Amino acid sequence: MENTLVFIKPDGIKRRLVGEILGRFEAKGLQIVALKMIQIPRETAERHYAAHKGKPFYPGLIAYISSSPVIGLVLRGRNAIAVTRSLMGATFGSKAVPGTIRGDLAISDGLNLVHGSDSPEAAAQEIALYFRPEELHQQPAADQAWVYDCSGGSPV
Repeated sequence: MENTLVFIKPDGIKRRLVGEILGRFEAKGLQIVALKMIQIPRETAERHYAAHKGKPFYPGLIAYISSSPVIGLVLRGRNAIAVTRSLMGATFGSKAVPGTIRGDLAISDGLNLVHGSDSPEAAAQEIALYFRPEELHQQPAADQAWVYDCSGGSPV
């Protein structure tokens, strides 16, 4: 099982899409193991997006993500990073296919509703930026056998 960090960004909150977005992750079978509303300080946003420093969109990204609260959540599941990124869709809403969060709910190339970790290493670093270990509630999901084919034993 794998953990990943997801943000519902300021536009997702302001457009009242939190329930819709959370519902898509849960309906897929991902387990929410941590969730909170976070006002990201500029310094934290700069650490989070350090890989993009120097790129033309970086100043706007930092201003946007720290402009108002986000919903931060940690999702857990088999291949959670790849599954989450697939559910989110292409980065630019105008290019995201229907059926994805961005494909159905976003058209802007700048305001794209959600962030998701792109690798296990990034997920570990990002989760540690926003959540203390004791805030992660990683008990087995009661529906795990129905979400995954457990006929061969462990769902891993």
